Amino acid sequence: MISNQSIETASYEIMKKAAIDIPEDYLAGIKSVADKESGELSGFVIKTMIDNYEIATEDRRPMCADTGLPRYYVKVGDQAAFEGGFTGIERALRSATARATRDVPLRPNRVHPLWRTEHNNNVGINAPEIEWTFEPDADWIDITTVHKGGLFGTDYRMLFPGDGVDGIKRFLLDTLISFGKRGLCCQPAIVGVGLGGSKDTCMQLGKQAACLRVVGNRNPDPKIAELELELMALGNNIGMGAMGFVGSSMVVDLHIEVGHTHTGGMPMSVHTFCLSSRRATARVHSDGSVAYRTDPKWFTPYHRRETVDWDALPKEKAHA
Repeated sequence: MISNQSIETASYEIMKKAAIDIPEDYLAGIKSVADKESGELSGFVIKTMIDNYEIATEDRRPMCADTGLPRYYVKVGDQAAFEGGFTGIERALRSATARATRDVPLRPNRVHPLWRTEHNNNVGINAPEIEWTFEPDADWIDITTVHKGGLFGTDYRMLFPGDGVDGIKRFLLDTLISFGKRGLCCQPAIVGVGLGGSKDTCMQLGKQAACLRVVGNRNPDPKIAELELELMALGNNIGMGAMGFVGSSMVVDLHIEVGHTHTGGMPMSVHTFCLSSRRATARVHSDGSVAYRTDPKWFTPYHRRETVDWDALPKEKAHA
């Protein structure tokens, strides 16, 4: 049985890892962007950020002064046995957040929206956010933390079926140009696009696409994968680079996630992660052992299943 203490300890550790150590996939992506960047100021910013990442890891300090809004994504295997039920997991995550805020330290960013009161620990009403999903035939629990800025870098528009791919491109360009000109994101960034679902699901899908897939990962639907690459190239050809300076490095990678939606609409959300791209994952096994990684592996064949039943094989293999 997985103990609450094992969950809290693992969650505390990934809080530290996310705040301090840049994921290897994102670091490789940033270095690739730096090699291609033509803008002088943009190139300077990117190279300075790479130096900053290395210093943060060496000194064991957060890579950015604004440590964002810590949140969790939890995947529970349906064979997992754990102490205290789901409320026990939730309490362990809140406790780990409070401890990490004090020890790392993380900036205590969470305040009441009206009274501006806070507990100095990033814990409060509906905070930190916890999103849940499940996995068949597994006896482990995956816990992913993401430290994402909570002010800007997100937009939504209700498109319609007739807008098609051209409408998707238009909204993406409108959004990225607005973000870059107004300083509403910290690029170069991983960009997530959510298509479909209800409005709240669309927003979730876009954020998950930005935060929970690694650089170079493509959607298993080949046509969506092709669109991801097309939109990424489009984003890097608007004349903007790092932090809004002239350049060609707006997007490190672009991911699309979809959900079946109402017949009359095609909702779309756009989310940018940030230059820090802070995420870390722990898998807590049934024997209490823990394995750490930086790829959340959030989107599985089960997660993307299309109807009542599901096929355990990835779509590309099942249809071969």
